[in-house]
Amino acid sequence: MTTTTNAATSADPTTSARPRAAVPAGGPAPAEPSDVVDHLLGVRPGDRLDQIRSARPEARVNAQKAYEALLDPVDESEFSRAERLAVATFVVGLHGAEDVREFYAARLAAVESGSDVVAAVDEESARGRGAGPYGVYREPGLAGESTRGPAYRVESRSALGGRLAAALEHAHLLVLRPREATPEEMERLLAAGWSTTGIVTLSQLVAFLAFQVRVVHGLRQLAVVESEGAR
Repeated sequence: MTTTTNAATSADPTTSARPRAAVPAGGPAPAEPSDVVDHLLGVRPGDRLDQIRSARPEARVNAQKAYEALLDPVDESEFSRAERLAVATFVVGLHGAEDVREFYAARLAAVESGSDVVAAVDEESARGRGAGPYGVYREPGLAGESTRGPAYRVESRSALGGRLAAALEHAHLLVLRPREATPEEMERLLAAGWSTTGIVTLSQLVAFLAFQVRVVHGLRQLAVVESEGAR
């Protein structure tokens, strides 16, 4: 099991340790589930996880609405759906949540039919994983708590393009080096063609994915604990 960051929840060892499933490029787009978290967990009507999620109906509905707003946007002018799926596949891979990565990778493959984007994103995600958070604090009073580490840079720029490469680098920064999120880093995104609106949405997407991974992992572990307690 790989530890990434205290912003991320370590993946379920039953999923993160297995080899990555190949995601064929092209073909029909996977059907969108009515509730992504339920789909990822295999929730069935009336089962224990369904009961747990039903106890907080607003949280359940809002999690799905956030997914739809961020991953199936009405307006793609600032941040396309393909870019969002690429970022999602990359970020969830950094968190080590393999089953969630497969969910996003399958959708990315359908959108990016015939391209090398999916393989490149997976390669970059595997290369970028590590322990965190780390980085250097700008505040003098926190300087003693700084932990130096590598600044991640995308290698597959020819397959991904400069704009998406910049997005992945920024996503890695937010996941593993949040204390180094400086105005200069924002300038790198602007120089790569990102608008301020697109940058805000990119940051929201990275935060949402950390939340989604936590929810799926936490509910799965709760189900395991309750199942063992019932024996």
